[in-house]
Order: sequence, then structure tokens, then C-alpha cells
Amino acid sequence: MRAILQKRGLRFIFAANLISMLGSGMNSAAVAWFVLQATHSEMALGTLTVLQTIPAMLLLPFTGVIIDREDRRRLVMMLDAARAIIILTVSILAFTGRVRIWQIYLMNMLVAAGFWMFWPTITALIQELTPDEEFVHANTFLLAGVQGGWLIAGAVVGFVYNHIGLGGVLLIDFATYLASFCFYFAVRKGRHVVARPAELHADGLVAETAIERFVREMREGIHFLRDNRSVVLLGTSWGLFLGAMLTGYVVTAPLSDRIYHAGAVGYGWLNAGWGCGAFLSAFYAPQFIMKVGARRSSAIALGALAICMTLAPLSPVLVIAVVLYGVMGSGRGISGISMNTSLMEQVPKHFMGRVQNTFYFAGTFLQIVLGFTVGAVAQWNLVAGFSIIGMVYAVAFVTASWPVPSPSPRLAADESGSAD
Repeated sequence: MRAILQKRGLRFIFAANLISMLGSGMNSAAVAWFVLQATHSEMALGTLTVLQTIPAMLLLPFTGVIIDREDRRRLVMMLDAARAIIILTVSILAFTGRVRIWQIYLMNMLVAAGFWMFWPTITALIQELTPDEEFVHANTFLLAGVQGGWLIAGAVVGFVYNHIGLGGVLLIDFATYLASFCFYFAVRKGRHVVARPAELHADGLVAETAIERFVREMREGIHFLRDNRSVVLLGTSWGLFLGAMLTGYVVTAPLSDRIYHAGAVGYGWLNAGWGCGAFLSAFYAPQFIMKVGARRSSAIALGALAICMTLAPLSPVLVIAVVLYGVMGSGRGISGISMNTSLMEQVPKHFMGRVQNTFYFAGTFLQIVLGFTVGAVAQWNLVAGFSIIGMVYAVAFVTASWPVPSPSPRLAADESGSAD
């Protein structure tokens, strides 16, 4: 773990994520609460979830090649700058009292487009900068930064929203993007691109057009997945986990509002419970994963998520629901670290963008289905809405537990390096 902290670039990345997630967490919670209060409709929250996946469905099939081809640090900086400008614009509209629901939807769609490209890029960048034996610790630090920001955001947003409103929250998010941009700028100098061994000296590739090269690179990613069933199974678990997790806020705000009648403060407590559990998991997840194994750790965490998600709306008091959200946050932390680590171990660096985007695409498609389904069902019965998300986590538990032999990281690298 000390080797991670000694790397200047990784220190800046972890700091950037901590600050950025503080703003993003407040943004996400404030927008969900604003939409619920403006519409009094879980279907509106479901629509918000679905709309922010549209850019992902259009971009994810193509951005994996870009992530593997370009300087990942510069891509992250461009994404942060673009999202900062969008959020500042809506913040000004909110301060002047001219913000409308459709503008919130549009902001979320544009910011989500950056989000879906940001996370595969940052994960690939961390894999690029991290020694192979330190993948668990690198993912732990990433989670600690991300969930540390969400923890602070969850603990704060429910209490400050009534004082600073949506405009103030978005202005804070804008400031955190600026700080994040500066940290990424300091990670390293110059342009750095991961070497692509399969094409360094291949005959005939020099004459390729840009489109032919793009198509070939996409095909290479598909062939890699076809030949690595353990990676496909891991990605299935990841896609199910991602779709369920990102649909959670469709039911969290109504849980505070309709079941506990606790308003924005109760919503803040639920978010704080999740963030606290996820942040604290960073302290014990590496030891747990090393003792139990990455795949088994993912299965245990996903099983806990399935159970707690189903039980949360049945809790007699808010305190118990907050505790269950804390357990779910811990499950999110362990499963995220273990699955990210497994991907880094099994997927070569020059394939990381394309492989991740395939699974993010699957998770995004699932989010579209869940957004509409959970929103419609929760409008009728909130407990049933929670149960649907719990069932998705349960299916992810099954795929994470399915016995499939995992190829060694060295074998995966050798196979990919010999492919045309």
C-alpha cells in the first residue's frame, strides 16, 4: 500500500476523485430531491434515470477504442472541463429562478455522457500507472476517494439543500470539477499512450484508413471477450451490479418521503449511511479479498446487497433503514474493489477501455429497463420497487458464484499479444 502512495500521479488521481465525488454526490442527491418535490412522481425519477443513459447507449460502443488509443489523463481533463461548464450554466438558471425540469433532464443527459466515458478511462489510467501486485490497494484507494466524497456529500446535502437550494449545490459541484481538473493536470506531463503490441510491426496495417483501423480495433476487443469466458462472466456480474446500483436513487428519495416522512434530512441520512458503509469498507476490503478471494468476495457482497435492498423499505424506523443502507454501502465497496481488481488482473492494458465499455453498455441497457420498471412499480408499491432491485443483485450473486475456471493474468496477456 505504501508503494501506491509513493507514486505522485496516483496521489493526485485519488485526491481528484475525493473532491470530484463530493460535488457529484451532492449534485445527484439534490437533483433527485428537486425532481421528486417538483413532480411528486417516482416515474419522473425513473425517467431521469433512463434519459441519462441515452448518451451512454450511443457512445459506449465507440469510446472504448478512443480510451485505448488516446492519452487517458487528457481525456479525463476534457471530460471534467465540459461537465463543469454544463453544471455552471444550470446553476445560474437555478439562482435566477428560471430552471425547468427539462433543463435538469438535459443537464443529467450531458453530464452522464461524460460519466460513462470517465469511469472506464480513469480505471484504465489507474491500471496503467499501478504495479501489477498493487491492483487491490489501488482500487481500494480509488474507492476510498470516491466514497469519501459521497460520504461527505450524503451527510451534508440533506441538511444544506433547504438553505442553499439546487443552485448552490450545483455551484459547489462546479467548483469541485475545477479542482479535479487541476489535480489531473498535475498527474504527469506530455502525451502518454499505452503500447499496442499486436500491431507494432504488423505488415499491411500502415495502409489502413482511420475507419478500417477503428473497426479492426473493435473486432479485437470482441475476439478477446469471446476467448475469455471468465472475463465475460465477471462482466455480467458487473453490469447487473451497475444497473441495480444506479437505479437505487429512484426509490431512496421516496423511501424518506413516503415511508418515514423525514423529508430532505431523512434522505440525507440514507445517503450518509450508504456512503459511510462504502467508505469504511476501504479499511477492511483488501484483507477480506485476499483472505476469501476476489470472486467469492464479490458474491458475498452482492448477496448482502440483495438481502438489504429487499428489507430496507420494511424497516419500522429510519435508523434501521440507515443501518441497512450502511451494509449495502459496504457491499458496494467490497464488490466494486474485487471486480475492478479482477478486471485489471485479467485484461491487458491496451484492451481495458474496450472491455470495460462492453460491460458498461450492458449495465446501461439494464438501467434503462430498470428505470422505467422500478419507477412505475414504485409509484404503485414502493416495497415492490425495492424488491425488483434486490432481485437484480441476487442474479448478480449467482453469476459471481458460477464456477468458471479463470485464466491466469499472464495467459490472458499472452493470448491478446499474439492476436492480429
